[in-house]
Amino acid sequence: MEGEARVWHRKVLYRHPSKRGTEGFGTLEFLVDIVGVIKVYKTYIKRLLDIIFALLMFIPLLLVVGICAFLIKMEDKGPAFYCGERLGKDGEVFKMYKLRTMKVNAPDLRNPDGSTYNSPEDSRLTRIGSVLRKTSLDELPQIINILIGNMSFIGPRPDLPEHIHIYVGEDFRKLEVLPGISGYNQANLRNGGQWKERLKNDVYYVNNISFLLDLEILFKTIKVIVRRDNVYTEMPGNMGVKTNGRQRHI
Repeated sequence: MEGEARVWHRKVLYRHPSKRGTEGFGTLEFLVDIVGVIKVYKTYIKRLLDIIFALLMFIPLLLVVGICAFLIKMEDKGPAFYCGERLGKDGEVFKMYKLRTMKVNAPDLRNPDGSTYNSPEDSRLTRIGSVLRKTSLDELPQIINILIGNMSFIGPRPDLPEHIHIYVGEDFRKLEVLPGISGYNQANLRNGGQWKERLKNDVYYVNNISFLLDLEILFKTIKVIVRRDNVYTEMPGNMGVKTNGRQRHI
């Protein structure tokens, strides 16, 4: 991954006819501050687009979530939703909503790098949960998080609260923006890659955030979901490490 963000400016030369005849054309020069434009997008426009599209999509997604929730209930009579604490912008902890994909009171398993264990042979998954994972439909309730204001459609995926203690150096920069339903990693790796690699990619996103990058991530995310690339995070020879935690449901 290319490293640091490039801070640059572009000088745009615009020539227009000011007078007819021998005086020719006058020259009007505009200095466009690209960094300023990106800051406006990052601070105001991105959030505005999140709200607009979340409101437009809320009713259709609510119907899909309702159907999925009904199927989850029908399978094992347990709660339909999972509520997990995650690290948000500026390090604030918030509750992230998902459709439940695991059995009630399933143990919390982690990969050696601290990331969540995820495998096609994971016995904790319910039948409907396996389908929801493969299609990423379990993430749809996070539209509520977008409307609340602690998530965005596009941004770094939020880490567990305890992960902040193992951040080093520029890792903390991922907390400068709202976490997203999808992000640079999900568009390019989905659930693949080592956790440290994903952190590096998150920092790259923060350094290079723009409307065009968000649009690229959106279309790539759709592509990897349709192709079902890198659905699982299981590492070779890893059966997961059991922690003292349990899945939280609502």
